[in-house]
Amino acid sequence: MMPPSIHPGPGESELRTRLSRLVEAFGRPRIAVVGDLIADEFIYGRLDRVSREAPVLILKYDSTEVTPGGAGNAAHNVAALGAVAHLVGVIGADDVGRRLSRSFPRRVVKTRLVRPHGYRTPTKTRILAGGIHSARQQVVRVDRDGPAIDHATREAVTRAAGEAVAGCDAVIMSDYGTGLITPGLVAAIKRQMPRRGRRRVPRILLDSRYALMQYRGLAIAAPNESEVEQMLGITMGDDTVVLEQAGRTILARTRMGAMLITRGSRGMALFESGHPTQHISIYGGDEVADVTGAGDTVIATMAVALSVGASCFEAALLANYAGGLVVMKRGTATVNATELLQAVESDLAR
Repeated sequence: MMPPSIHPGPGESELRTRLSRLVEAFGRPRIAVVGDLIADEFIYGRLDRVSREAPVLILKYDSTEVTPGGAGNAAHNVAALGAVAHLVGVIGADDVGRRLSRSFPRRVVKTRLVRPHGYRTPTKTRILAGGIHSARQQVVRVDRDGPAIDHATREAVTRAAGEAVAGCDAVIMSDYGTGLITPGLVAAIKRQMPRRGRRRVPRILLDSRYALMQYRGLAIAAPNESEVEQMLGITMGDDTVVLEQAGRTILARTRMGAMLITRGSRGMALFESGHPTQHISIYGGDEVADVTGAGDTVIATMAVALSVGASCFEAALLANYAGGLVVMKRGTATVNATELLQAVESDLAR
């Protein structure tokens, strides 16, 4: 049974129609996704026994799966929603890099990926175990970082990004902390954007896990609550006064057009200069299976929605639905336009 409508105010029938029409237009945009490419590797096994060498489990190996993580997951989500993603980033010519490259769907354009000699693709390996009649659970995660980004690679990415954004409707900057995404790179991309003609200048959306406060004047940033707490040295919890102060502080310091703070089970809060804060309750209740990559789903949905004419609030509502859907799936998952449309129409049905 679907939960009742979570959105306040009159005109829910009109809102349903408006959001549905936006989703139906998701096949039109082209979105540039620039950022840190990470391979999410999942190793699956079956519980066998406890080792005699140490008090640890022994797993019988079943299979290995490599899926896009980081900026790759954001691009994968853009494609799943029906839009075309032009992906720019650094990937290795190693085995995991080749498997990662093959994992992208057709709507992810990979022609501007930079492949430096000797580069090792950053990989997050998750080992999952389960029995015949039990769900697989993550046992441990092993992270293998890539090498530092050198000057030549950074210059190649800057050129590729400039080429990609020229024909796109929006740009997602996906910063997972490898050092590739910097305010300097964003400034270089902005300088290469078309300024004349009928085509609108693409809006830049930022998903930066560690360095949001270093950026200025972008369209939207979408940190999660724990990232905001770390940035400002605060604890929010259920205190909406602290939340309001935090959102307005970051908005003022960064001069962003809008700030969307994702709050897990507490939903989302949208801050826009000159507008009251919009609090959006979580969609889907507490049926959470896996939060891996949910932030990528949110930023991808925002970018596609804005590109078809959504307001920031409408884009945030759609991102809230998409985020609620994706956390009900296991692993690094995506949401497609059909699922999103069904969620909107069932939630707002009267």
